[in-house]
Amino acid sequence: MQRILIVEDNKTLAKLITKKIVAELNIEIDVAYSLLEAKLFLKRHDYFLTLLDLNLPDAPNGEIVDYALSKNNKIIVLSANVDKDLRKELLNKNIVDYVNKSGVNVINYIINTIKRLQKNQNHTILVVDDSMVFRKQMKNMLENLFYKVITVAHGEEALGMLKSHPDLSLVLTDYFMPVMDGLKLTAAIRETHNKNDICIIAISSNTDDEVNAMFLKNGANDYINKPFSKEEFSCRVNNSIEALENIQIITNHANRDFLTGLYNRRYFFKNVQTYFNTALESGENFAIAMVDIDHFKKINDTYGHDTGDKAIVNLSEILRANTGQNDIVARFGGEEFCIILKDIKPKNAVDVFEKLRANVQNSVTISDKNVEIRFTISIGLVTQHEDTLDETVNQADMLLYEAKQSGRNKVLSN
Repeated sequence: MQRILIVEDNKTLAKLITKKIVAELNIEIDVAYSLLEAKLFLKRHDYFLTLLDLNLPDAPNGEIVDYALSKNNKIIVLSANVDKDLRKELLNKNIVDYVNKSGVNVINYIINTIKRLQKNQNHTILVVDDSMVFRKQMKNMLENLFYKVITVAHGEEALGMLKSHPDLSLVLTDYFMPVMDGLKLTAAIRETHNKNDICIIAISSNTDDEVNAMFLKNGANDYINKPFSKEEFSCRVNNSIEALENIQIITNHANRDFLTGLYNRRYFFKNVQTYFNTALESGENFAIAMVDIDHFKKINDTYGHDTGDKAIVNLSEILRANTGQNDIVARFGGEEFCIILKDIKPKNAVDVFEKLRANVQNSVTISDKNVEIRFTISIGLVTQHEDTLDETVNQADMLLYEAKQSGRNKVLSN
């Protein structure tokens, strides 16, 4: 579990911050009221983050900050001092943020910042700049925000990194670079990745407003003028990443079944269509199956709809566990599922679904009243395909119907 160290001589404030963080985040908190106590904690533990007051009884001039930095800690400074020069001096050091203690909303800001920093660990950012000094500067700032960072010197290198690192969330690119400049790089990225896939922020010292507009027209999400403040840089990067996350959440909700987390019918037909056409042209073997729970109405009528939902979730987990990562499992509605197994021979596909059927038959679902419930499934499997995806799915549905009519708990294939 992650740990945070709070160093604050105001015990009331320290307890309030601790209480609110523990209530919202799964984090362990240590509290020190002096530099001496803080040193003991820092020797004993590694911290995800330290929240440091500048004015302590035994360190009234912010000595705690330099000590914590010397131990490679990530720091948010807490201070009632509103002196702009002091704020600027501290932000020039390698701290995450400088927060004025000005009310209850400050604690909410700190909690939201911690949540943001936790999420940042899941993102990789590519920095593209021909200046080694500037690359290093941006890398330090981004790593201090818990991002993973890759740096390259020009656009062509960036495109290569994009192919080898498909998990990139953001590209930070300079304008003037050798080989390929930032504007051409932005246009090239947008040929293969839209704004829902990856963010682009252009950074340049160019004062021409037309350059700013050209970047945005070519697909950049944002534009930062050099020189910029550390706070502006952090806010713009975090805002872009948060916007990307929000888009992905919305997209995920649109593509996923709310109960099981599997893909839904809409996603299945939208994404399988291209594969279906390509596989038919290339002669690649694949299988499409319709799966349905036998006597599902009886489960609902006997044990209730909540138990019926548990049976559906149990089945979805078995389907997911017994298919490959490139295969697609979708819930079409109710107790009905559709599966495509990619690049598989007909006999092997039959074996997979026979194993699936047996696993379901041997599985147990526990009802709300702690009763063990067992159920079976019927499967219609197509390995010799029709001309269109719709026709193939309909054929699998017809085979499923025949399996139901001929006794259930079986796999019927063409």
